[in-house]
Amino acid sequence: MPTFAAFMKDTYNTIEKEAVAEYKDRGSRFLAYAFPIQTAEDFKKRWKALKEEHPKAVHHCFGYRLGFDMNNFRAGDDGEPSGSAGKPILGQIDSKGLTNTAVVVVRYFGGTLLGVPGLINAYKTSTTLALQLTRILQKPVLVEYELNFDYTLMNEVMLIVKRFGCVVLENEMQLFCRTKIGVPKADEDSCLKQLKELHSLDVRKVN
Repeated sequence: MPTFAAFMKDTYNTIEKEAVAEYKDRGSRFLAYAFPIQTAEDFKKRWKALKEEHPKAVHHCFGYRLGFDMNNFRAGDDGEPSGSAGKPILGQIDSKGLTNTAVVVVRYFGGTLLGVPGLINAYKTSTTLALQLTRILQKPVLVEYELNFDYTLMNEVMLIVKRFGCVVLENEMQLFCRTKIGVPKADEDSCLKQLKELHSLDVRKVN
């Protein structure tokens, strides 16, 4: 079982941007696409697009991991022998301690059967090559809060948001404002303390 350094406390590791790598074995081509995701829907859209981009490929295998509790993951063999594709793909994501990361490996069959050990090696190697081509980023774990306040408090609210490196996720600015922010977990207590000192500001944690 991997140690998952990415899931420790206040930060996590993910990849910066999409990367593509190719691996060949006895005529078969394996194109590995590694890309960052935020939701399972993000993955499904990219997987569908890759299947449309490579309609003549025989397999579109994948693995992904989402979130910070180590429980949101999937691996798919897409017709390859059970455990020969999705599992080694996910294994390489996990070996680097990554989350919010997906890899799809597209296979073009070359006419020679590789056997289960050969398939495991091909899917593992192609995934490794793709992950080596994109930078690993350490990002803060964000806790979401909704802020409701009078427009006259906008400057004070935004000063605190900026001071603690919060991310503005949604912002409705009218006479009465509603803003959703992601607060870095490491600074959650300090940030909330300052926000709650603002008169008439309503702070609610988003489930």
